[in-house]
Amino acid sequence: MPDDLLQAWPGQLLETLNTAVILLDDALRLTYLNPAAENLFEISRRQVSGQYWPGMLQAEKSLGDRLRGALHAQEPFTERELELHTAYGRHITVDCTVTPLSNGDLLLEIVRVDRHLRIAHEEHLLTQQRAARDLMRGMAHEIKNPLGGLRGAAQLLESELEQPELTEYTQVIIGEADRLRNLVDRMLGPNNVPDNRTVNIHQVIEHVRSLVDAEAHPGLELKREYDPSIPELQADAELLVQALLNLVRNAAQAGARCITLRSRTQRQFTIGHTRYKLVIRLDVIDDGPGIAPDMQNKIFYPMVSGRPDGTGLGLSIAQSLINQHNGIIEFTSEPGNTRFTVLLPLEVANDTS
Repeated sequence: MPDDLLQAWPGQLLETLNTAVILLDDALRLTYLNPAAENLFEISRRQVSGQYWPGMLQAEKSLGDRLRGALHAQEPFTERELELHTAYGRHITVDCTVTPLSNGDLLLEIVRVDRHLRIAHEEHLLTQQRAARDLMRGMAHEIKNPLGGLRGAAQLLESELEQPELTEYTQVIIGEADRLRNLVDRMLGPNNVPDNRTVNIHQVIEHVRSLVDAEAHPGLELKREYDPSIPELQADAELLVQALLNLVRNAAQAGARCITLRSRTQRQFTIGHTRYKLVIRLDVIDDGPGIAPDMQNKIFYPMVSGRPDGTGLGLSIAQSLINQHNGIIEFTSEPGNTRFTVLLPLEVANDTS
């Protein structure tokens, strides 16, 4: 792409492109990247401007050599299925078209080619969840009966107590029974429609953090990396708390010593086959032992657990609750670095891909 054509484009056009666009100077230092590139590489333009681009993305030395060669020969080239890393260590596969500009800069146009693999994986997760939801609906009917008996017994016990201060304990039983019944009723609703209200996502995360912190897991450190610019969204706060609590508790119970709670936004992001203008991304990252490879394709199924004392319901329920918000939970895992990512649309869909 000639530099005079690039200069003729209005700045806002580059800002709205879905293709990642990067400009490098003659020392391969970053001078510009558009929002699509920020999303792709999980970096901020302000933070990385002036840095050596191949080193920042842990690219092979050969890429730097090819870029310098293109500058010297003033010849464009395309590198296909290039393996790079994001700022947070995620592996991505891209096609990269490199065009030398007459002013000595390099223009890079980058397209992620593993996107179709991610969409296929998301479809697999959604298929898993549909099967899990059918099973959970059957189980939920069975759960409601003993909950009713438990609540009724607590009420009878309360009426027989001679010491009024002891009613505090029966009220806890009744309150928890009502909370669980309310959650079951939500899961069994005619359309599973959340009770959406204006929600600050960081209040949700902080509530989850305080709950897990109060459980006193020995030696556990909970870190926060929030993006304060994330706007409020329409969601069911109670359901989001339950979903995130399941994820964080799973990490703590698996033996993690450090759990990081991170919030970010991503623009023009596709979930399944639907593209959204803006998506909230919540990462729950832990340094635990990781998920066994033979478990990774089935962890969202109910009754599947990697712990001997696990019920195998936490992740399945979490996925169901996020699905009710048109979102999805993804994960990557290796020993010492497991990341569950919650993706929640912040705006209405703007097209279908």
